[in-house]
Amino acid sequence: MRPGDPLILWSWTFDHLPDIGRRVEEHLILTGIAVGVGFLIAFVLSLAIRRLPVLYAPITWVSGVMYSIPSLALFALLVPFTGLTILTAEIGLVSYTLLILIRNIVSGFRSVPSDVRESAVGMGYSQWQMLWRIELPLAMSVIIAGVRVALITTIGLVTVTGVIGQGGLGALILQGIQQFFATPLVIGAVLSIALAVILDAVLVLIQRGVTPWTRATR
Repeated sequence: MRPGDPLILWSWTFDHLPDIGRRVEEHLILTGIAVGVGFLIAFVLSLAIRRLPVLYAPITWVSGVMYSIPSLALFALLVPFTGLTILTAEIGLVSYTLLILIRNIVSGFRSVPSDVRESAVGMGYSQWQMLWRIELPLAMSVIIAGVRVALITTIGLVTVTGVIGQGGLGALILQGIQQFFATPLVIGAVLSIALAVILDAVLVLIQRGVTPWTRATR
């Protein structure tokens, strides 16, 4: 990469469109698995906290410690045990979603007004009925906000997994850095940003669809 060279070499871009498309697909798969698995784990732990509030401090402490570990250091620790595999990438990516998701799911449950809970109990709702028909719908706005943050964070972190050969668009960024070639670097970075913006917009639309009362309130 020399001064005066174009940032994007369009001939290279068009010749490598299938590879770029494959990298986008890999990025989406890695992100989807991480956020999906992270949400399931966080939801189960949040239900445990809902049942036993004393668990909140230790669970968030452990997830906070995992979140504070630098991504490259975490992958380096995992590689001797799980190799340069998608499992290594996903263990790291999932661990970074937990703190965000647990805090938002618990905050969503705790945001439900106490008088609403008391009314539900008075109407004979069981604990599970209260969870699925009262608490979860009212908490959905806060929960989706947490998913949005986790999703955008994960999209950025997926690029880092390029160092272990599982990076999706991160592989293009790494290729550009290693070859001093701006085109794949710029394409990888721009598409990563575009994915974050598009998927966040999709979640906003989903949030509006599942919480129509928030629009009515505004």
